[in-house]
Amino acid sequence: MDRITRHPGRRILLAAVVLIAFVGVFVVRLVDIQVVRAAELSEEAQGRRSQTVTEYGARGDIVDAAGIVLADSVMRFDIALSPKYAGPVERDEPDPADPSETTSVEVPLAQLAAELGEMVGLTGDQVLGIIDAALAEDPEDDFEYVAKLVDTATYESVKALGIPWVVPYEHPSRAYPNGAVAGNLIGFVGVDGDPLAGVEYSEDACLAGEDGVYSYQHSLSDWVEIPGTKVVHSEARTGGTLQLTIDSDLQWMVQRIAEAQVQAVGADWATVTVMEAKTGRLLAVADVPTIDPNAPTAIAEGDRGSRAFTAPFEPGSTFKALTAASVIDAGKADPLSQVVAGYRYLPPNGANINDSFLHEETRYTLTGVLVDSSNTGMSMFGERLTDEDRYEYMRAFGLGQETEVGFAAEEPGDLHGGPDAWDNQTKYATMFGQGLTTTAVQIASAYQTIANGGVRMPVRLVDGCVGEDGELDAPETEGTRVISETAADQTSQMLERVYLDGWLADEWNIPGYRVAAKTGTAQVPDGNGGYLTGYLVSVSGFAPADDPRFVVSVSIMNPVKMNSSAASAPVFQQVMSQVLKKYRTLPSGAPAPELPATW
Repeated sequence: MDRITRHPGRRILLAAVVLIAFVGVFVVRLVDIQVVRAAELSEEAQGRRSQTVTEYGARGDIVDAAGIVLADSVMRFDIALSPKYAGPVERDEPDPADPSETTSVEVPLAQLAAELGEMVGLTGDQVLGIIDAALAEDPEDDFEYVAKLVDTATYESVKALGIPWVVPYEHPSRAYPNGAVAGNLIGFVGVDGDPLAGVEYSEDACLAGEDGVYSYQHSLSDWVEIPGTKVVHSEARTGGTLQLTIDSDLQWMVQRIAEAQVQAVGADWATVTVMEAKTGRLLAVADVPTIDPNAPTAIAEGDRGSRAFTAPFEPGSTFKALTAASVIDAGKADPLSQVVAGYRYLPPNGANINDSFLHEETRYTLTGVLVDSSNTGMSMFGERLTDEDRYEYMRAFGLGQETEVGFAAEEPGDLHGGPDAWDNQTKYATMFGQGLTTTAVQIASAYQTIANGGVRMPVRLVDGCVGEDGELDAPETEGTRVISETAADQTSQMLERVYLDGWLADEWNIPGYRVAAKTGTAQVPDGNGGYLTGYLVSVSGFAPADDPRFVVSVSIMNPVKMNSSAASAPVFQQVMSQVLKKYRTLPSGAPAPELPATW
């Protein structure tokens, strides 16, 4: 008999000691897990099973004045995968031996990558490359994008693959259902939804949604969400609805008219602005070339904005109406005031002014100076005001500063530094629209001031933003008097004589309506102290002149087949005719007043 057999008590004691030690190890380990390291291990486990997701707040709609949607948010999807869980998947497939039954088959990673790639436009090797690159940088990488902003059909195809480590996420994107209609005004957003141009950019405070965040727990084996574990950390919020002043039907029509003329005269580009005379609301702002915001890169970068706001130019003779209105308002002249002006004028300060056409000394009235567009005659009237007074009138008309629209990349124009910076030639050149720059919208606004009895209204492209409360946050609409009602009325009457007696009378005739208009031919700065090749030809005016309702301003750059205002006159005629017809404007009653051009 051995010693253990001879001493059974010792054997029991030894077994008890071993058992107690064994249990003690488990107890210590249990205390360590459930007490000492409980929070740490719980956090680690939750981190391995938890997924935090951004819930995108949809961007608000952009609508025209009638509520027609010009830009809205559509649902797209981002496709993501978990690199660290990427691997073979068990998939039930028909049993070759008995097609009525299924059998579990392991699908290798390479095949899954090829299937996924085919759905999102990648090769299988490219998908594997995404996985390998992610794991090389971080073996615990749990999230990488495979594709962004795919459509619903692609989303459904990816989902049908049943790959547990591939997860699609909703991602609101942007769509422009009317394509290029008002595209240069609307602008566009980038792939990540960031606004890049137009009112998408300038009115982002209204349109931008607010992203939310939520998290959920998923199983470690197949990455499936565990029901009831979703926790919302912050709610997503949809952006406001931006209501424009634009009439999309009119906008489409104006764009077509402008585009046809650009092609007909071989021009570089054109802008056409239609504004309500009594409110300053922009009904159409057409730019050619025109961008389709659904495919912004299909057009040259320089054509993606709105030149009506962003391309300053010397306004030329359209500016003479402003000088005439200022002189009349200051009490220095009236439509029948007289000068004797020749082809050239040499004022005492050493400036050298000439007209664009040869002529003998002519006994002009102020009306005749506008009808014949005489630089020399306008200089003689303009010098009746001090430089400081003329500058203040320019500022009051809205020149040398951005409009109230605040359009993306809008240019303020340049008044050549103001009177203190004007040299002897510039002092006179600024009387007839040279030596300074304006934008097309600024000129339209100046003519709106004259048409509205001398009261300038804030330029409006946006009627307001409709927020979550359903209320319209409208911009300021109070006008500012620039010139007297008498000065505005007399300037309007002179512009009617330009329309009736000027050299384009047959080109822009609109039967049944009194129209006030003026042409211009000018150069465009190149931004480096020089000028671009070619001239910008323009027409600005309003109708009916006896009760003005609409202002139309046309600018065409470098019309090589017709390098004069004759290129822009047909556009003015067609657009104004369409506007008067569309809004059922009553024809004029009495004819325009007779004002002599000479004395």
